[in-house]
Amino acid sequence: MKKNLFIIAFLLGSFSLPAWAQKQEKTITVEVHNNWNQAKTDAPVVVNLHELHAGFKIKSAVVMEGTNEIPSQLDDLNRDRKMDELAFVTNLPAHGKKTFQVTLSSEKSTKTYPERVYADMFIADFRKGKHQRVQAITVPGTSNIYSMVRPHGPVLESELVGYRLYFNEKQTPDIYGKFNKGLEIKESQFYPTDAQLAKGFGDDVLRVFDSCGPGALKGWDGQKATHITPVETRTERIISYGPVRAIAEIEVTGWQYQGAELDMMTRYTLYAGHRDLHIETFFDEPLDKETFCTGVQNIVGASRSFSDHKGLVGSWGTDWPVNDTVKYAKETVGLGTCIPQRYVKSEEKDKANFLYTISAPGNNHFQYHTIFTSMKETFGYKTPEAWFAYLREWKEELAHPVTVKVKDSHTTK
Repeated sequence: MKKNLFIIAFLLGSFSLPAWAQKQEKTITVEVHNNWNQAKTDAPVVVNLHELHAGFKIKSAVVMEGTNEIPSQLDDLNRDRKMDELAFVTNLPAHGKKTFQVTLSSEKSTKTYPERVYADMFIADFRKGKHQRVQAITVPGTSNIYSMVRPHGPVLESELVGYRLYFNEKQTPDIYGKFNKGLEIKESQFYPTDAQLAKGFGDDVLRVFDSCGPGALKGWDGQKATHITPVETRTERIISYGPVRAIAEIEVTGWQYQGAELDMMTRYTLYAGHRDLHIETFFDEPLDKETFCTGVQNIVGASRSFSDHKGLVGSWGTDWPVNDTVKYAKETVGLGTCIPQRYVKSEEKDKANFLYTISAPGNNHFQYHTIFTSMKETFGYKTPEAWFAYLREWKEELAHPVTVKVKDSHTTK
């Protein structure tokens, strides 16, 4: 018997488990600096996981600030089943610094954090009066499924605002304004009932018509904004459901535009505690001389407008948000779009929009931000003057993102 036990012990000691079956971890120190002269609330912190060379497939992460765990998330942005980024948000004083200890692991975690964002998309089953959740839909460019998708495309929500992305050639963000901070679109699905409205739910606050609404990327024909058509295929998908940022994408292939055929993917990211939407556009090949445009809607052609003539544009106006002008009252909103000046080609205006044309020759990527407020907000802006003043502050904050430094990494098995 003792001999058999000795043999078993010897075998266990001589033959280790394969590497894929062992838990592997990498611990890093992340320093986050606020170089701006103003405090930051819910500042996005993003760590590029590829630059860490972990040596294993990262499946979970724990972020610690001292003895406090910080909610975080891992995102697979290119859908190859390998995590690309770690993201969390933090508060920082002016010229402040914080240090975080991050442990990356090869094991999955069942841990959950409070949801501070929401994302979803549904296909309507009209026969049964139900809706089925979907994560991605691809259709031929000639197909029109706008009315089959609820709420007409992916929806992204933070505690402050909600956006939906139209599943058609407009590809326009539409907006959901709230009375109070908090997540509610999971319950209302962008279409609150009378009972929910009586409880103080928000609602759609803008008819975008054929405009760029807040910050839709459009084509430019030299005189006016144009839709993203014709295309071979159109895909809309949700990349991340939270808990600290929600991400959706719209991708088109074979866009016949300005003598070229473009494959283009636009990514929309909404962070916890934010009302602004980060918009990034990627192309499969470097751009040549193609010119696009974006900006803000001229609401019913009578908006108050603001521009710093260097990539920032805003508007303020009032209109019925839907075609039913009996049940619904007019809504007043403020819109804003901020484009890095290096992409700006000219400042323009057409019947529906206040615009900048943009180009990025030799690049296959550009990015900008869009934002809105609704008069119904108890926490928002009540005059165009206050809104336009905030837009100037917002642009300054965007120009001073936090800096992230990764230090002291080591791997354990």
